[in-house]
Amino acid sequence: MHRFPPDLLKGHANFMAGRYVREKDRYRELAAVGQSPTTMIIACCDSRAAPELIFDAAPGELFVLRNVANLVPTYQPDGGQHGTSAGIEFAVKALEIANIVIMGHGRCGGIKAALAPDQSPLDDGDFIGKWMSMLGGLPEQVGQNELMTATERQTALERISIRNSIQNLRTFPYVAALEAEGKLAVHGAWFDISTGELWIMDAETGDFRRPEL
Repeated sequence: MHRFPPDLLKGHANFMAGRYVREKDRYRELAAVGQSPTTMIIACCDSRAAPELIFDAAPGELFVLRNVANLVPTYQPDGGQHGTSAGIEFAVKALEIANIVIMGHGRCGGIKAALAPDQSPLDDGDFIGKWMSMLGGLPEQVGQNELMTATERQTALERISIRNSIQNLRTFPYVAALEAEGKLAVHGAWFDISTGELWIMDAETGDFRRPEL
């Protein structure tokens, strides 16, 4: 039988001796009354881009959904099993989230794969390829620009993908309705793993800018 990863056990011991001791009352309150975060973050499952660390969030402050390349599908109320859509539904309808942030990041493996369509899939199921196909023709459009370097093309698609996911998010009727009523705000953000910088998407122009504190 395989042992539970020792580094996780050590990490939990450190958590119990450190953060849990400091925030014990908060954890107990969250357990008793439930969660009430005001912001949902849809982020990539990349281990280098954890929203709770990036935003220095306390327990219960963020409702985080992570998937490959932080993509949001269009609203599809069919018989399929839609994990990301289920998370959005719960955040908006049950938790009454006030903000949804689509957060991409630099050096995203999913985006890199989308820009290399001829690359062999990791497995016969090619779940990554099928998942990334929701970007449609965007990877091909960006990939054809020979005046851009490979790094520039990747960064461009990472940011274009965020705008595409925001567009898809607005196909959810309740998201569009609440946004129109001013009860829900949708945001885009891009995190640079190398520098730690956060770039925020301008809601009017779609440009990404470093925020002024």
